[in-house]
Amino acid sequence: MVVIRPVRVTDMSTDGVPTTETAAPTAGRAVGAILRRPFQAGFFLTLGGLVALALGAALTSLSTVLVYVALALFIALGLDPLVRRISRGKLSRAWSIVLVCFGFVVALAGVLLLIIPTVVNQVAQFVRSSPTLIADFQESDLYRWLEETFGDRVGSMLADAQSFLTDPTNLAAIGGGVLQIGSTLATALSGIVIVLVLGLYFLASLPAMKSSLIRLAPARNRKIVRELTEEITASVGSYLAGMVVLALFNAVFTFILHLILGLPFPQLMAVIAFCITLIPLVGPVLFWGIGTLFAIFTSPTDALIFALVYLVYMQLEAYLLTPRVMNRTISVPGSLVVIGALVGGTLLGLLGALVAIPVTAAILLVIKRIVIPRQDAKT
Repeated sequence: MVVIRPVRVTDMSTDGVPTTETAAPTAGRAVGAILRRPFQAGFFLTLGGLVALALGAALTSLSTVLVYVALALFIALGLDPLVRRISRGKLSRAWSIVLVCFGFVVALAGVLLLIIPTVVNQVAQFVRSSPTLIADFQESDLYRWLEETFGDRVGSMLADAQSFLTDPTNLAAIGGGVLQIGSTLATALSGIVIVLVLGLYFLASLPAMKSSLIRLAPARNRKIVRELTEEITASVGSYLAGMVVLALFNAVFTFILHLILGLPFPQLMAVIAFCITLIPLVGPVLFWGIGTLFAIFTSPTDALIFALVYLVYMQLEAYLLTPRVMNRTISVPGSLVVIGALVGGTLLGLLGALVAIPVTAAILLVIKRIVIPRQDAKT
């Protein structure tokens, strides 16, 4: 006669004390309870699913607020290294925050006042000069080669593009009409104000926020949690400041290169370069293609020169500027940089691509400092 005994599973508790439990009878009692009360079990399962759906809908509705909070937090982390450096002198942290925030707002306002009117005028000029640009492109050797290769489809596509760009109603329709454009601008301005105010609050209360986060951990783990928190916040702040500096270098180089080559819309292309090159690793390559494509409509020769010179600049940035600017950040493998930028950009757009690398670096740091030592301690 064969006797089936329950299997006893031995495990280690969180404090290192062995615990035992009988697995088979517990699973049997759970299955028996479900079979005895199927309607009650189904009700609770359905209720749990509805709660999960409601939480998902709530998170979707709050997506804009969460993006504002994340952007403000990363701005605070980006300005915190500068505040720390200033506060090492005679100024207190409060006055250092006031000084840094005042300088940040003045610099942002100055850049916007210098760039926005010029960019608006250049966008209007681009719309007005689009027929001329397309006509010049049709007389180039590149257009004749495209027409010989692909036939009349190239001419019809250019005609459609010209009619679209010269029709103001189409431009208004992109934003959903004049009222929708005004509403979008008002929403964007209010979002900028909210992010700046939140960033100021986060910057002022950053030490208290980190202390509260550390106190949530058990007392025996607070030392490692404190070290991880300080290392992650310092690396994120240095990384964001470094990305802004590299994007600024890229924008200045693009502006100067457009002036030297005589390419149109240098201010507009500099702004586009700054925004796109904030995306790590992928951004410069993406702008290289966009800038070359825009330059083709002016002159294929200038476009080739732009592509070659900007390609050389990307190599100098990768091997000379980036190591000097980003020497205090956590190193992340190149494959994870590409994957993180793609995933973050798909989920949250430019903000997601910007924060993907520090988030990836933080995850790698936690794995390196906590997960791997725990796995090594197991025998």
